[in-house]
Amino acid sequence: MSVWTEEQFEVVHQHFHGEAEPSFESEAMQTHVWGRRWGVLNDVGTLRTVLVHRPGTELRTVDPGMRHPEVPALIHPEAKWYFWGEDAPDIDQMQREHDALVAALTANDVEIVTLDDPRPDDINAMFTRDMMIAVPGGAIIGRMGPLMRRGQELNVLRTLARIGMPVLATVHGTGTFEGGGFAMLDETHAVCAIGHRGNEEGARQVENVLNTLGIELLRVQCRGWSCHIDGELVMVDHKTALIAPHKLPWTFLETLTTLGSRTIDVDPAAANFATNCLTLAPGRVLIAADCPRTTERLIAAGIEATPIPYSECHKNGGGLHCSTMPLVRDA
Repeated sequence: MSVWTEEQFEVVHQHFHGEAEPSFESEAMQTHVWGRRWGVLNDVGTLRTVLVHRPGTELRTVDPGMRHPEVPALIHPEAKWYFWGEDAPDIDQMQREHDALVAALTANDVEIVTLDDPRPDDINAMFTRDMMIAVPGGAIIGRMGPLMRRGQELNVLRTLARIGMPVLATVHGTGTFEGGGFAMLDETHAVCAIGHRGNEEGARQVENVLNTLGIELLRVQCRGWSCHIDGELVMVDHKTALIAPHKLPWTFLETLTTLGSRTIDVDPAAANFATNCLTLAPGRVLIAADCPRTTERLIAAGIEATPIPYSECHKNGGGLHCSTMPLVRDA
């Protein structure tokens, strides 16, 4: 075997040298390496691909004998699950509601991706929003706060591997971070909730990825046992946020003003799930049917709001936003 000279190596390397550009998340590189552009640049661009899980037999885990003496809920302290209401889940009704959600998405040309193989007792598997976040170029896998939801990280990772979506990072160590606690305010500003479901260490790890993408991460401290930002804010149009102002700190409300965002206040009587709506495209949202006064406020503000029945699913602790994880949105 002949020994190459430096000049011969140089001739070869001129055609095979490392190149940093185009960037990983550029459309050219995404298409070349990953087959398509992945990720979310903001929370209001037209929704193209979404991750869901149809509620099913895992909800049989909920034992109607576990009625709590102090609150109208079924709670199992050892297994660490809860279900609002004093009766077992009406799984058929939950499936009808979820099917109506998926039908509305399909009618709007949204590609549906289903979650891979959740555990047979994972009653919260339907809330795909919390398992990850999508950012320009790919996904960040979260780390669930409650022990009852640990393991969902593996389910969503398997799902993303199946469809070929790149994973930019996985929250690890003692970090916790859930997708319901994250929102893109615009293409250069995001916000996360700091509380018992997402801590500062998780935020720091996510921030490292966002900084590379030129996105600033703001923090909002949760009030009491509040856990996710989607119970307090959702972007419904460019520079337009539907908010529960009584649940947000004044300093953050000032930040929204500084960023030039218009705000629409929810009806306080339905605040828990009124902000838990899903934006399909700029100025177009799906909202729970049991939030009629908030729906009226959205329509009066020029937002097209389509009601979806979701009251039985709400008993599992989440809404339309919780039940959908956008994987691809338009810029």
